[in-house]
Amino acid sequence: MAEDVSAWSQAAWDVLKGRNVRQIGYVPDAGHTAMINQAIVDPDVEATVLTTEEEGIGLLAGAWLGGDRGTLLMQSSGVGNCINMLSLTDACRFPLLMLVTMRGEWAEFNPWQVPMSKATEPAFNLMGVKTYRVEVAEDVAETVDAAAGLAFSGDQAVAVLLGQKLIGKKEWTK
Repeated sequence: MAEDVSAWSQAAWDVLKGRNVRQIGYVPDAGHTAMINQAIVDPDVEATVLTTEEEGIGLLAGAWLGGDRGTLLMQSSGVGNCINMLSLTDACRFPLLMLVTMRGEWAEFNPWQVPMSKATEPAFNLMGVKTYRVEVAEDVAETVDAAAGLAFSGDQAVAVLLGQKLIGKKEWTK
């Protein structure tokens, strides 16, 4: 059974707000719906819908140069799109905090999601991105806070991988 989506999502949102995150870049994703909706309605946050995930890296580089902290929300299937742009964080040393909802794991119905799911963490690690994984709602706030601390204090690229059992089983309905 999936964890309560509203509980873990709210915990992550509270950490981002507490860390003064003012920009959220996202590709629409059911797993991030609650946080996306909060970002859209929050007058203190600039929510930017992206056409592809790697745009978020440039967006957050610009946010940092402009004095803002930001976070990229994406699904594991979009990580492969970011590989080339992740070299920017290594060369320019700016903070990059990513919250990644995982697909291709527990109770996955779509076999197309499995290959990138297996490659997500190794790809991040090969590109110098520190990864943390969360499987239960009780660990979300502490893990997102630790990742934000490393990203924003150490000018590091950090990704929090939100396991599929946490985000819930996805089902297509007609």
